[in-house]
Amino acid sequence: MTEKLDAILKSGGEKIAAAKTVAELQDVKASLIGKQGALTEILKEVPKMDAAVRPEMGRAANQIKQQLTALLEARVEEIQLKASEISPDFDFTVPGIHPQNGAFGGLHPITQMCYDLNDTFRSMGFEIFSENDISSELYAFDNLNFPAEHPARESMDTYWLEGHDSGEGGKRLCLRPHLTGASVRFMQTHKPPYRFVYPGRVYRNEETDARHERAFFQYEALIVDREFPFSAGTILIKSILSKVFGRDVPVRMRVGFFPFVEPGFEIDMGCLVCEGKGCSVCKHVGWIEIMPGGSPHPNVLRAAGLDPAEYTGFYVNIGLDRLVMMRSGIDDVRLFHSGDLRFLEQFA
Repeated sequence: MTEKLDAILKSGGEKIAAAKTVAELQDVKASLIGKQGALTEILKEVPKMDAAVRPEMGRAANQIKQQLTALLEARVEEIQLKASEISPDFDFTVPGIHPQNGAFGGLHPITQMCYDLNDTFRSMGFEIFSENDISSELYAFDNLNFPAEHPARESMDTYWLEGHDSGEGGKRLCLRPHLTGASVRFMQTHKPPYRFVYPGRVYRNEETDARHERAFFQYEALIVDREFPFSAGTILIKSILSKVFGRDVPVRMRVGFFPFVEPGFEIDMGCLVCEGKGCSVCKHVGWIEIMPGGSPHPNVLRAAGLDPAEYTGFYVNIGLDRLVMMRSGIDDVRLFHSGDLRFLEQFA
């Protein structure tokens, strides 16, 4: 048995040293210590040996296995290092090759919009906040005053994580369906007054079309203070849009219901794709919804540990994808998430 082990170690070492690629090493590894490998077959015989020699043979076989494993790992590293070496024939004086179509890369238009908004809000004294894409029922719904029977809690709207989709509150996990839950998390860990924004991707279980995606970007802003007039929220919205588009943009506010605000509003802007004349993006009405807004609901403030009798504020939840559509004159949101270089090269 000892002779067999020595022979396996010798021949195995030679095969490992002779291997030229990682793929060849995988074949060598399988022939030595794989399920049907030569050494594996010997290890299978150890339990059948005489009890007097069994421990010694077991130790010897395992030592050979450790030696072969070390040789394999060292050879893999050697091959990978050699593969990354520059050939001695390489001429460093030869000019490089320009990228295809002369495109040198650039920020994705949604990323650029996010950066522009960050700069705008920083100039107004806002903090930038972010959190994980995985949230819980507690932060996505409970803290935001969503009733227990609200349809948004169902799997037809929200992506619940398999294995963590039972129970309730903080134990039930999902991909965040909106960013608003982050507002409570921020307020619970910071001291008022608050002026902060939180950009990020959100996930909805819905059909895709020219105006909707299952995974898209939002950009929320929240101000909470002891005294904040509602009219200041309107000024905030107009200031954001004029900064983004470089000109005044028509804005209107319609009464709307959202569990986390009271009062709540649907905030629309004049469609810039058709300049208000009507197109498929704005459903031929000349206006497109870009954000809900309103004052934080008293129950949301309570969940954050604040007294609604002392504090008020203003939320806006910007549909970042739609804002980019308006700025770039794009009529299909799916193009932004397609990864099609022919489309993205326009923004490089």
